[in-house]
Amino acid sequence: MSQAYEKTTDVPRRPARTPAVRDNSRHQWEKDRARQPRAACAGDGVTEYDTGLATDDLEFHAAYRRTRATPELAEAFGVPPGTPLLERSYRTRHTSEPAPFSLVTSYLRRDLIEANPDLLDETNEPWPGGTQSQLHTVGIEVDRVEERVTARAPTPEEARDLALSPGTPVITLRKTSYDIHDRVVDVAFCTLPGDRTELRFTTRLERW
Repeated sequence: MSQAYEKTTDVPRRPARTPAVRDNSRHQWEKDRARQPRAACAGDGVTEYDTGLATDDLEFHAAYRRTRATPELAEAFGVPPGTPLLERSYRTRHTSEPAPFSLVTSYLRRDLIEANPDLLDETNEPWPGGTQSQLHTVGIEVDRVEERVTARAPTPEEARDLALSPGTPVITLRKTSYDIHDRVVDVAFCTLPGDRTELRFTTRLERW
């Protein structure tokens, strides 16, 4: 056996990371639960749906802050710049792993949700049933979800936070949720590690 080969076999392997499959059917699954009692939805959420893990396998963190719409967010929501928004940052990881499955930042219009003060309080997270359930408490029904996906090199901060190996790309997903009145009610930016995320799209076609 050559010396060069012996050296390559001595390189320690990176521990396997739990994969996540993000299927677009998750949105209908979430909507189906939105009108159920909160207790009925307390056992799992979209991360459990994507990974097949149990809630006890996960560590969840949420941070809220009140902010105002930048020009980019104002255009996305169709509102004037400076419109009050609620920014929500989410990080969920496997309890045995140091890095989260994704970096998620979501924005809601404060004027649409402030009728329920619980929606402004991060200590109520994780909210059983997720965002659609939260919006349902103030009479908002999501009609459709638009997702735009791109890939790029991570920033140094993203590479650190997601514990990426050198050269690993990130998948960036911008999710826009519209209600039945065609208003944008949620804009979310997700940064997904390219080494553990699979995007799966199921398109059901109407029969002839």
